[in-house]
Amino acid sequence: MARAIWGVVWALLFRPSLRPMHVWRVGLLRLFGARIGRQVHIHASCRVWAPWQLEIADRVGVGERVIFYNMGAMRIGREAVISQGAHLCGGTHDYDDPRFQLMAKDICIGEQAWICTEAFVGPGVSVPAGCVLGARAVMTRTPADGAWMVYAGNPARAIKRRRLRA
Repeated sequence: MARAIWGVVWALLFRPSLRPMHVWRVGLLRLFGARIGRQVHIHASCRVWAPWQLEIADRVGVGERVIFYNMGAMRIGREAVISQGAHLCGGTHDYDDPRFQLMAKDICIGEQAWICTEAFVGPGVSVPAGCVLGARAVMTRTPADGAWMVYAGNPARAIKRRRLRA
């Protein structure tokens, strides 16, 4: 029932809101149980499957056409950026089960991480702090290389260490 009501609210109040109305959209998500910090910008075309399973820290940017398919918990760390068209998918199926059982898994995006344009983050993945997942990259497993790495490709592979300039 909550998903149906959220769908109506998204279609009538969230999606048609004007570009600068980030506070309005954050307020609607909070009304449905999302835990969202300060100075969070979420574009109107962002799709959120279950706001009550969404946690976003302070100073996060969520671009146009982002999909949060958050069947499990989804946590976005402080100062992270989720660029346009990115897809964070927390649902999958057990393909060994004859009933093809649906499974929900958590996703965590670390602080100061950047999920670039049209990148895909799969179920159960934790993107470490400071990591960059390049445009159209596909990350289906939590990387073993650790924080502050740049990943690209399908499947995503570490290509270099990320170093912030002073």
